[in-house]
Amino acid sequence: MDALMAFFGSDFLGTPAWSWLLFLGVVVSLLAFDLGVLHREEREIGVRESLLLSAGYICAALVFGAWVWWQMGPASGMAYYTGFLIEKSLSLDNVFVIALIFSFFAIPRRYQHRVLFWGILGVIVLRAVMIGLGAALVSNFGWLLYVFGAFLAFTGVKMWMIADQEPDIASNPILKFLKRRMRVTEGLRGNAFWVREPDPSTGRPVRWATPLLLALVLIEFVDLLFAVDSVPAIFAITTDPFLVYTSNIFAILGLRALYFALAAMIHRFHYLKYALSLVLVFIGAKIFLVGFIGKIPPAVSLSVTFGLIAGGVLFSLWKTRDGGLRTQ
Repeated sequence: MDALMAFFGSDFLGTPAWSWLLFLGVVVSLLAFDLGVLHREEREIGVRESLLLSAGYICAALVFGAWVWWQMGPASGMAYYTGFLIEKSLSLDNVFVIALIFSFFAIPRRYQHRVLFWGILGVIVLRAVMIGLGAALVSNFGWLLYVFGAFLAFTGVKMWMIADQEPDIASNPILKFLKRRMRVTEGLRGNAFWVREPDPSTGRPVRWATPLLLALVLIEFVDLLFAVDSVPAIFAITTDPFLVYTSNIFAILGLRALYFALAAMIHRFHYLKYALSLVLVFIGAKIFLVGFIGKIPPAVSLSVTFGLIAGGVLFSLWKTRDGGLRTQ
């Protein structure tokens, strides 16, 4: 018993182990309720259900943030909320690419939740590895924050320049590699990621991957690419691994739930990418401004980030209010 209490009270990456276990318990409970109760049977998720599910995840994230504020102090609470908003905002760009992937593989809406749900498990592991590595590097090499800042500013400028371009899914090197290394069925096989079917050359049953699996792998790859932007962005706000990881995961959980609503109106957010690029430039510049004007308060970072995202959303909705882009 004493050993167990000692374990719960021990620190892991600067935060008590029981805090990490509490967070993981909340995440596991949310996912179990999502899969085991709400979506026990595969079906198409409508916009209304998507909005309600997303609202539930956002409420859970806000309540957890209130607990962080109470348990770890106002500064940590503000850093958590700022990190949550930044990750939520930057992940919106993820939705555009996920929609393209589902369209490329002709994945019906009734199977999309399955892909996104299992993709969450991969995100939880991949983000843990990236954030753990980033925290170790920053703690030992503080100057890396300036590298992160320069990278974020460069990425923001690049995002602005290519905002109107769509990724070419067919030319993706990961997709080409998978098709060279695996047998892939011509079409879907229900909700299966793998099936056993006869080999055309031998007639013996062998394992085949389905387009559903390829879509899952590409979505995980895309999340990894977006994490290269979002993780340094949150490290620019706080270097506390607990705050970085929890805000990341809660933001992604809610965004995947919101996907089905956003996917139906992606065309209404044409200018959001420009706002996201400005957010990256602001966060990158903030790191360098510390040496001239001192540390920028978290409340200011939160307000500027929220203002840019809100401006991008409202401007997009106004420009597309007649069903298309207005050029005048």
